[in-house]
Amino acid sequence: MKILIVNGPNLNLLGTREPEIYGTVSMEDYLENLKSEFTSYELKYFQSNIEGELINRIQEDDFDALIINPGAFTHYSYAIADCLKNIQKPKVEVHISNIYKREEFRQKSVTAANTDAVLSGFGMNGYRLAIVSLQ
Repeated sequence: MKILIVNGPNLNLLGTREPEIYGTVSMEDYLENLKSEFTSYELKYFQSNIEGELINRIQEDDFDALIINPGAFTHYSYAIADCLKNIQKPKVEVHISNIYKREEFRQKSVTAANTDAVLSGFGMNGYRLAIVSLQ
């Protein structure tokens, strides 16, 4: 199974960005751990701070399942929501922090309704749990 992991804006700073919220491990290091654990899967990774680039990557349609952390686009990107709606493959939305314990604007996801599941508040382990849920 080919699983595409897509991260949105500012998630390129994982490991250094607000470590009290997002931890101290970079996505690249965590991805290596995931690849070591899930050797029977092909894990692809893409990150962009640009909404259209995220949509273009998802629409390449070269994967069997999608794990997406839209970052701040979670709360207002109807364009990403529409993109997800048109992808007929398993999709899991992941949030490192518990978005429901944060600022009010972060507590609403416009993208979640177009995914099969949402994991929020499990730290980086949310990506691992998403992979497990896709088995």
